[in-house]
Amino acid sequence: MKATSQTTDIPQTHSDIDILERLLSMRDAKYADFTAKLIPTIEPKRIIGVRAPQIAHLARELRGTAEAAAFTSALPHCYLEENGLHAALVNLIKDYWRAEAEVERLLPYVDNWATCDSLSPSVFGKAAYAGRLHDKAIVWMASGHEYTCRFGIGILMRHFLDAAFCPGDLDRVAGIDREEYYVKMMQAWYFATALAKQWDAAEPYMHPGRMGEWVRRKAIQKAIESFRVGDRQKALLRSLR
Repeated sequence: MKATSQTTDIPQTHSDIDILERLLSMRDAKYADFTAKLIPTIEPKRIIGVRAPQIAHLARELRGTAEAAAFTSALPHCYLEENGLHAALVNLIKDYWRAEAEVERLLPYVDNWATCDSLSPSVFGKAAYAGRLHDKAIVWMASGHEYTCRFGIGILMRHFLDAAFCPGDLDRVAGIDREEYYVKMMQAWYFATALAKQWDAAEPYMHPGRMGEWVRRKAIQKAIESFRVGDRQKALLRSLR
């Protein structure tokens, strides 16, 4: 069957179709079924079943080509793996400003946790842009779009819990009051990581009343499960559940 007959009615360029055919050629039906269970917010028919290392390899192969430019210009995509490939291509951008612009262009179309969490340009780790990135993370967290908010929290978790730690971020993340499951899970993940890296600053937030109860308990659970948190610290956390 032709790849074009398996797509939705979203208009596609010739380059989109070529790339889609390549993704379809790597299809693993069992892996697609497995992925569908991990990402229940995506319709199974929108999951091809391509493993992340294969997508990363294809991104490196396409990097800097006209084909890649045409593909990333055509939004929205249909399949999970198309979004994953788009994120992988953005991750390879070496210019901070271009990477930020491409992240902002893709974020409104991100509709699942896997694509959201895979979007992580390496250039965002450069200290020269830390101030700008921190400001953008705060803006992203304030977005009404579920996965843009999640992405912003993830930026603070990845880049601002070590040397560039800003204690005020703990209040910012604790103060997010939303009902979306994947936002709350990222809040919990952020605090579990903060407990591992910035214990003295983060521990007070594990006491009742400092944040939403569900997030607090989930953060404690994740920290107790973490090998990066010491046994004495875990004992204290257990007493706070």
